[in-house]
Amino acid sequence: MSYDFNAADIMEMAVQMERNGAAFYRASAQKISDPEAKSLLLELAGMEDQHEKTFTAIQKDLKDSEKQSTVFDPEGEAGQYLRALTDIRVFYKKEIQGDSLRDILKSAIEAEKDSIVFYLGLKDMVPEKLGRSRIDTVIKEEMGHIRVLSKRLVALKG
Repeated sequence: MSYDFNAADIMEMAVQMERNGAAFYRASAQKISDPEAKSLLLELAGMEDQHEKTFTAIQKDLKDSEKQSTVFDPEGEAGQYLRALTDIRVFYKKEIQGDSLRDILKSAIEAEKDSIVFYLGLKDMVPEKLGRSRIDTVIKEEMGHIRVLSKRLVALKG
C-alpha cells in the first residue's frame, strides 16, 4: 500500500524537528562551561523555537486540500508514525564527537544537512495537489540554519 504525505504531515514533522533541535542546543549548553559559548547555544535554541512558530503558522494557514489524507486512518496511526520518524531521524540523541563548541556546531551542521536530505526525499512523496511546494519553505529554513552555523564555526577558527 502506498502512502502519499501531505503538506500538513510535513509541517508536523518540521515542527517536531525544530523542537528536537531546540532541546539539542539546550542540552549542549548545559554541558559547556564557557559563558559565551553557552549564550550562543541558547541563542541557537531560540532560533529553533522561532522556526517552530513559523512552521506552526504555516500549518494553520494550509488549504484543506493540503491537509487531505490519502488513507483511511481513524486511529491516527499515520501521525504517530510521523512523530516517531522525526524523533529518531535528525536531532534525536545526536552523538557529538567531542565536547567543545566547535564539535557541537559541527554536529549541528551535520544534523541540518541530514534534515535537508530527509525533506528532499519526502518531497517526492507529496503530490503537488497536497502541497509539495510547501516543503521548499522548510528546506530554505534549514539551509538558513546551515549558513548561521557555518558562519559561527568559521568565526571560531579565526
